[in-house]
Amino acid sequence: MTSQVDGSIRAHAQTVQDSPSEIAAFLRDHLGVQLTAMLADVDVRTVNRWAADDGSPRETAEKRLRAAYQVFRLLEGYEAAPTIRAWFMGMNPQLEDLSPTEAIANDQFRDVMSAARAFASGG
Repeated sequence: MTSQVDGSIRAHAQTVQDSPSEIAAFLRDHLGVQLTAMLADVDVRTVNRWAADDGSPRETAEKRLRAAYQVFRLLEGYEAAPTIRAWFMGMNPQLEDLSPTEAIANDQFRDVMSAARAFASGG
């Protein structure tokens, strides 16, 4: 297990270093193309195009992808990938019962990160 501070720093560093294409491919592979498209507010073909490094997301979509990626990378230090995917899908009481995916699509990045940190510490 990693400390939350160390995990947060590592997740942030990876998020700023990786390309939009790498991030889109990672999220597509770990969350699924439908959830990735939903959080970025695009269609699945667009996610697949980004993942293939064919085009770049607009700024709003890139912010959403990077937020989801950073949260996923943080949670990797605490949970298995299938559990993290389920967390992204489920209603979250800390997000007024929105799923983290819906909250990211609504640009509630800080709220999602707070919910992720609470989840990582057992809450």
